[in-house]
Amino acid sequence: MTGNQTDTLEQGEHVLTDGAPWNPAPSEWEIRAFEAVFAPVRAWASPRFFGLDNIPAQGPVLIVANHNLLGGIDAPLLMPQILRERGRLVRGLAEHVLMVPVVRQILHRFGAVRGTRANCLALLERGEAVVVFPGGGREAIRRKGEKYVLKWEGRTGFARMAIQAGVPIVPLAMIGIDDAYDIVFDGQHPVMRPLRWTCDLLGINPELNPPLVKGIGPTLIPRPERFYFSAGTPIDPTPWIGAGDLDTAAADLRDVVQKGLEEELQFLFNERERDTGRGLLGRLRGALPF
Repeated sequence: MTGNQTDTLEQGEHVLTDGAPWNPAPSEWEIRAFEAVFAPVRAWASPRFFGLDNIPAQGPVLIVANHNLLGGIDAPLLMPQILRERGRLVRGLAEHVLMVPVVRQILHRFGAVRGTRANCLALLERGEAVVVFPGGGREAIRRKGEKYVLKWEGRTGFARMAIQAGVPIVPLAMIGIDDAYDIVFDGQHPVMRPLRWTCDLLGINPELNPPLVKGIGPTLIPRPERFYFSAGTPIDPTPWIGAGDLDTAAADLRDVVQKGLEEELQFLFNERERDTGRGLLGRLRGALPF
């Protein structure tokens, strides 16, 4: 019997999809290798973290975060920091398009699972810390004029799960990538039509056709903008538990969480404006002994 099968039997009727392990345990070597891969990004972005002590050190919690442009660049900086400060391997809910061989196995090693409600509820019921991005791929695949805009568009799934599982929600804001890149053409521009055709052939949602971006000059090297992360005060779902109309309760809780996340974003915008080390030159000046 394999380790995954043993885990599944121990959990009774709950089964994580794709053979994802209940107890991912990346080795110290794997964690160091992961951090080494992203060390250049960390050095370039010089991230600052606020309020991570708002993430409980134990017990179930749903972390609700915003996606930045393109997604996947800031999370690899955030997750190791939470592991260091809070001792928790946060379980990520990955986009379906990422759950392909090799990539799927790597994601599983570091705790990620396919982004389904069943997986999320099972992990929460087991006492895990789970991170969800309500805006999904559409929030990451931005268009012009959508800088740091939450694209939740009425989504209440995460709020329903928090109510059903009775777990607190921690709003977590991230900024930086949207300042490091400019969108030249978004995915819906006529120039990007060949890429849209390719996405269509691959069965990828045309709404997720990535934009053409530029960083320093015309290159893909991101400008050395600092990244900022802030976790807000946990939101207790108790007032919404047992509501007669779950749809209304979930929509109300979603609005409360969205307001909390927007407040964290504004806090980070304010910190960014005060930060003399926001850019590379400022950080270099701050490192000088005189």
